Amino acid sequence: MPSRSRSTAALPVTIVARPADRAAARGLGAWLAATAPRRARGAVTVAVVSDARMRALNRQFRRVDAATDVLSFPAAGADAAPAAAVSALGDIAIARGVAGRQARDAGHPLRTEVRVLALHGLLHLLGYDHETDDGDMARVEARLRRRGGLEVGLIERAGTTPRRSRAPRRRR
Repeated sequence: MPSRSRSTAALPVTIVARPADRAAARGLGAWLAATAPRRARGAVTVAVVSDARMRALNRQFRRVDAATDVLSFPAAGADAAPAAAVSALGDIAIARGVAGRQARDAGHPLRTEVRVLALHGLLHLLGYDHETDDGDMARVEARLRRRGGLEVGLIERAGTTPRRSRAPRRRR
């Protein structure tokens, strides 16, 4: 898959997409870097993949035998990267077919849906977990999606209610 990069000093973003999927990802790297929280530091790769590839990734890493819309893979040992190199924040995979169906259902372009999913994935790379964080991720996602010009976010659209975490809440 060919890749294209967009970056800022703090958050270099590389987009990997097949030629047929490039239009959906056009401008995504610059948009994500501009919309990201200020504390986001490190290289991010966003791959737009087939539903079959996403299903395989979901089965391998989450033991769920189905395609999902977005998966995040935080870099292991990013803090141990040499100072001269940009440390890696992680990778985000977005399922093209699932994103297309969700875009149709939401009544917006695929390009918008890819941005919704990339922002959600980035927040997971930063350590947010909407299933356990008492709504922290939903609040941050809402603020950032407004900054990025998105009408609705993934958590808001799903209507998920966060569960209380037993661990103390992290300050961000």
